[in-house]
Amino acid sequence: MRKSLPEFKYMTFDVVGTLIDFEGGLKDCLAGIATEAGVTIDGEEALNLYRAARYSKDADLFPDDLLRVYLEIAPKLGLPAEPKYGERFRDSTKTWKGFADSAEALARLAEGCRLIAMTNARRWAFDLFAQKLGNPFHAAFTADDTGTEKPDPVFFEKLFDFVGSEGNSKDDILHVAQSQYHDIGMSRKLGLANCWIERRHAQKGYGGTIEPAEFTAPDFHFTSMAGLADAVAVARG
Repeated sequence: MRKSLPEFKYMTFDVVGTLIDFEGGLKDCLAGIATEAGVTIDGEEALNLYRAARYSKDADLFPDDLLRVYLEIAPKLGLPAEPKYGERFRDSTKTWKGFADSAEALARLAEGCRLIAMTNARRWAFDLFAQKLGNPFHAAFTADDTGTEKPDPVFFEKLFDFVGSEGNSKDDILHVAQSQYHDIGMSRKLGLANCWIERRHAQKGYGGTIEPAEFTAPDFHFTSMAGLADAVAVARG
């Protein structure tokens, strides 16, 4: 029998895409370059090209890899394929915003459990994201800390070791994420309770996130972080 939401001692969070609006950030940057170049681009097409380029065998750690990605997708969008624009694309990470509900929801959730970040981003980028989210995290695991990226089980094992060091187990964790591919499917395989934040519920397709081989029905399902925080508040009474 699954636990109720207030029973979890930890909530672990994917960051980019769940808490930080990376799709909006990518599209805004590309649209700015397009305007300067005198062309018009379709945001969803750009995300599709990004997804295909990002998840290649030549990929570097995120978001450093955005320079390479830009140079690959720029010609297909009619944009100038110059390194300075690739650097601008990468550095746009510093201006990405949290979703409107992220910081407040995290603050509410932190009142009843420990929050842990689990991000495929490098530490330098995560530190910027955490500030925008109000620094609510008890601990954080980045690609630099784990040496790998989700959905690699090794990433999750680092989390399990940490929770174990605090005298708890993976049964005490609710993993919260928007990515079926990176998080929801693997968390299920590893025996974690999970919560799907379906950020793209009003849009078709998977946007900038790779499509999973199969859909995993989550233990909990909301279309926003606010929805999760509200449900926890109701369950707490």
